[in-house]
Amino acid sequence: MSSSSQIRKIDCSSVQLGMCFSSPVYFDDGENMFLSAKNPVKKYHLEALKRWEIPFLLTEGYVLSDKEISNIASEKSKAESLNNKMEEVDASFFGIVEDD
Repeated sequence: MSSSSQIRKIDCSSVQLGMCFSSPVYFDDGENMFLSAKNPVKKYHLEALKRWEIPFLLTEGYVLSDKEISNIASEKSKAESLNNKMEEVDASFFGIVEDD
């Protein structure tokens, strides 16, 4: 984490399934990453916090709104679709035929 930005402390009891943050989230040591930016909290993340008795997390970001999360999901979907189309073009260019 950089020292120039505002670092926010997040109480682990407030972390919920599906939450996404605008910046990476770090464990309470400020060194080891807990969650990368724009990726949702999953069940195993919550279980790890409880199992390891982590009291708080640190981030320079903020919790993304549902609208921001929806926009990110839409952009990821578009990117995946474009990537799939590019793979199809590459396959046809090189004469690669997939068996069903």
